[in-house]
This record gives sequence, C-alpha cells and structure tokens, in this order.
Amino acid sequence: MSDHGHGAAPGAGRVDSFGIVTLAYLVALTAALWTVAWCDPTRPFWSLAMADLVATLVIFASSMKLDNGSMYDAYWSVAPPFFVAFWIGHAAADASPLRQALVTALVLAWAIRLTWNWARGWPGLHHEDWRYADLYAQAPLPKWLTSLLGVHLFPTIQVFLGGLALAPALAYGTAPVGFLDGVALLVTGAAILLETVADEQMRAFARTKEPGAIMDRGLWAWSRHPNYLGELGFWWGLWLFGVAADASWWWTVIGPAAMTVMFLAASIPMLDRRSVARRPGYEDHLRRVPALWPRRPRL
Repeated sequence: MSDHGHGAAPGAGRVDSFGIVTLAYLVALTAALWTVAWCDPTRPFWSLAMADLVATLVIFASSMKLDNGSMYDAYWSVAPPFFVAFWIGHAAADASPLRQALVTALVLAWAIRLTWNWARGWPGLHHEDWRYADLYAQAPLPKWLTSLLGVHLFPTIQVFLGGLALAPALAYGTAPVGFLDGVALLVTGAAILLETVADEQMRAFARTKEPGAIMDRGLWAWSRHPNYLGELGFWWGLWLFGVAADASWWWTVIGPAAMTVMFLAASIPMLDRRSVARRPGYEDHLRRVPALWPRRPRL
C-alpha cells in the first residue's frame, strides 16, 4: 500500500499493528454506540452522522498518538456495514425484507473483500500511505489539521454521503422489489466482481514486476484504474437500490456523484502524477489507455 513511511510505532510488526488497529476500532465502535444512545432517536440521520463523526475522531486521536494516518485506512470499508445495521434497526414495518437481504449481502461482500484486500497488503504501523505524506507536504496547514480534515474527515463525509441511499433501501422505502432492483443488483454485483478481479490482477503483477514497469494487462489494458471503476459502480448501485425503494429519495445521488468527483478530480490525477514521475513511458500510457471507462487501448 505504501512506498514509504516514518517512525510510527517502529517496533510494531504486522501482528502487533493489527492488534493496535483492532483495539482502536473497538474503542471507536463503543464511542459510536454511546453516541447513538445519547442522541435523539427521532432524528436518525443526525444520530448516525454524530456517531460517524465521533468514531472518526477516535481514529484520528489514534493516528496522532502513533504519528500515522494509515490508522484510518480500514475505516472506508468498515463503516458501511454498521450503517446497514443502523438503518435496518430503524426500518418501517413494511420495508421489503428481500431488498434488505440483497443490500446487506452486497455491502458485506464489498466490505469484507475490501478490508481483506487492505489487510493482506498492509505492512504495519511502520509504514504510512504515501498519499498522506504528499498531502502533509503540500497542504498550507499544520500537519495535525491536514490529517484531521484531509485524511480523516473528508473520506468519512464521502462515505456518509455514499451511504445516504441505504436509508430508503433498508428503512424508509416501501416499494416492492422490482425491475430497478434487478438493475441495482446487477450493477452492484458486477462492480464488486470488477474491483475484485482488478485488485487480484494488480497483486499478481506487483509480485513479478520489474522496477518502473507499467501494469497494462488484463482489465488494466482497457482502463488505467479499473478498481476505481468498480468502487464507483458499487456506490451507484446502492443509489439505484434506494431509488427502487422510493423514487422520492433520488436526491441521494449526491453520494455517488461526490464519489465520482473525488476519484476523477483527486484520486486518479494523484496516482497518475506519481506514475509519470516514477515510470518511464507512463505518459504514453496516459494517451493510450482511458482513466476509467474501459475501451480498447490506442496503438
């Protein structure tokens, strides 16, 4: 995951690092549950937002203690299953149990796979994601504030917005399961499969690549970032489930739209700039292979 890090928990191996991260996340979960219990139960969106914020602040405190923003890395995929549990707990009596089962299964499949993909590639707390180090170096703010706003709160807000459609899909929408649910199932399931295959292809490439080599095989020959395409497809699929449950919740499109803007305006350009600097021939790769939506590469 990371090409360089600094001295956070220098003696911590992978096992110790996972223990520290697990403990921090259990504390964050406990704090979130206490927050939900404290908040007004008649304002569920506010309760969930506050719980999400409190949990993020706990992880931020851990990141500051260990001087390593990668404490947050797993939060992206760990939080949504708890959103699912929260909304099912607030579900109307006539919410569709079939839709609840489909959405729950898809979110759990996505979360478990993505968390496992992070865990098996994470070297431990002696490393920090290179993107965080670049952000600290470039932002005109103190490191702690850059970490709070850019590394922790910004992605938490993105995931919260992406999860807005879970409210109608699981709790408030009462339409019977129909054709649009089938489309949502196809989109979300295909997105998870696409992201899985892309990650596995990249992992196989990383084990054998020469220094400076460019991944242009398999799905990566048709798209520079097929894993990101799969990630975006997942959030758009959740939105389709929400609209299928109740079309009046169409405005939750702000979630997948915000995700799309983030990947197109920040994540993809950042990775491409790094690859141009580190890999001879990558500028030609930029011209031949599209960033996201797949097509046959130009000669």
